[in-house]
Amino acid sequence: MKIARGDSVSLGAFYDATVRWAYGLALRILGDSGAAEEVSLDAYMQVWRQAGSYSPRRGSPLSWLLTIARSRAIDRLRSGAMRRSLERSFGEGFDAAALAGSDPFLASSETERGRILRSAMSSLPAAERRVIELAFFSGLTHTEIAEKFREPLGTVKTRIRRGMLKLRNLLKPLEDA
Repeated sequence: MKIARGDSVSLGAFYDATVRWAYGLALRILGDSGAAEEVSLDAYMQVWRQAGSYSPRRGSPLSWLLTIARSRAIDRLRSGAMRRSLERSFGEGFDAAALAGSDPFLASSETERGRILRSAMSSLPAAERRVIELAFFSGLTHTEIAEKFREPLGTVKTRIRRGMLKLRNLLKPLEDA
């Protein structure tokens, strides 16, 4: 990864190619555009500082970035004032055009990616879909999800893992694109 060698041009290209995803995820978790912008920028700063620790065996650069952005957004959410109920169904309020700005090509592309993601999520069994939505889009921990559904922690973790593996296969075309 060129970013690990201090190549700021590569970081800029990575930012341009992925910012809509990082910002969109942070916005979905936080529900506040200003906080989502701050979290996104923090995630890119972490990528810049820790690019040497990236391992392609653990996922794509986009997956790594989104993991960082998700963690930062959840930290921000749990910091106090921003914590509120976020149990909305996935896809509600997703505004690809707003994320893409005034570029119709980007808006169309983001809308299509959102459609593919919603379709992939809807193809999961309900139990797997519910726990993934709560973990990744509502920011609940595995323990909180287990308590919410009164299920063993291991069951929740297994459902998340199984669902994520299915999503990885279903969304492979997006990564290749």
